[in-house]
Amino acid sequence: MFLHGIYPPITTPFYPDGSIYHRKLEQNVEHYSCTPTAGIVVLGSTGEAILLSGDEQREVLKTAITAASPDKVMIAGTGIESALETLRLTEYAASLGYDVAMVRTPHYYKSQMANPANMLAFYRFVCDRSPLPVIIYNFPPATGYDIPAELVIELAEHPNLIGIKESSGSIEKVQKMVEGTRHVQRKATVTETFSAVTGRMLKAAETPASSEGGALVSIGGPSVEAAPKPSSAAVKVVGSLKTRQKEVGFQVLVGAAQKLAPSLDAGAVGAILAFADCAPTACYEIYAAWKDGDAKLAQEKQERIAKAAVRIVGELGVPGMKYAMDFNGLYGGPPRLPLLPVTADKKAEIEELLATIRN
Repeated sequence: MFLHGIYPPITTPFYPDGSIYHRKLEQNVEHYSCTPTAGIVVLGSTGEAILLSGDEQREVLKTAITAASPDKVMIAGTGIESALETLRLTEYAASLGYDVAMVRTPHYYKSQMANPANMLAFYRFVCDRSPLPVIIYNFPPATGYDIPAELVIELAEHPNLIGIKESSGSIEKVQKMVEGTRHVQRKATVTETFSAVTGRMLKAAETPASSEGGALVSIGGPSVEAAPKPSSAAVKVVGSLKTRQKEVGFQVLVGAAQKLAPSLDAGAVGAILAFADCAPTACYEIYAAWKDGDAKLAQEKQERIAKAAVRIVGELGVPGMKYAMDFNGLYGGPPRLPLLPVTADKKAEIEELLATIRN
């Protein structure tokens, strides 16, 4: 799967009583589907996945993908401390049509997890059996465990492990992982214009258009739309979709919006950014300027969001992000206990930080 681009790890909306507000989840997903982001991450840290029951996690996965556009890469956060439970949730996500599984590093038994053999065994067990390609999720500020770059490089040899979300904030580590995995090259299906091709895109492309429901019919009989023709030998037509193959390496995505531009310079191919939950276009503009080779514009766009990203995401966390979403026209709503909503003074601070970063 081609993972280049920006991904919001979406929040889970709740009613004031703490139950999941599925209609608001659908509306948020529909909103992100209309942005220039490459895809959507469901059940990440910002989604309060660790505060949901197993049944609730499955409900959220189902609601989100039902509302998503088929041209968005859908990544399911399926990491649980147990390898077997991680695999079960991954299999469920695959049955719904998700494209990638994001698997958080197990961390509760920290002294044992410091032994590389345990972490190697965990990811190899999951990757060997997962019906979806897997990316590692490394988030030391939350887990207290930072997977070493050397271990990632060793794991990158597995054919079903395609990348990592690296949220340590270390640009040096990004560089080390990129350099250490440069020899890993795999084929990925992309569109004719080199965007990701999802399983749902292929399914939609292979489904013939219905002639029912008031479709126009020509006088000489039913009109049949001509299938697209390949524009070159490298292009393959799948139903109504033109695709091609692209060589991709082990894909490093980062999680710190305030360091996006330098991380891309270091070799990252994109990012899963909590700050994109409230400002997806502002985050994408950094990536787009960098991709166009306009370093000056990328830096300007980076400086524009840096202070807000550090304060809202890094310091105020999920409650701050949810209010930032409310302020910018999405539904954030309350977090789930033990997290408390931000206070009035923090709300005023968030509004000031986002005054020039409206969605």
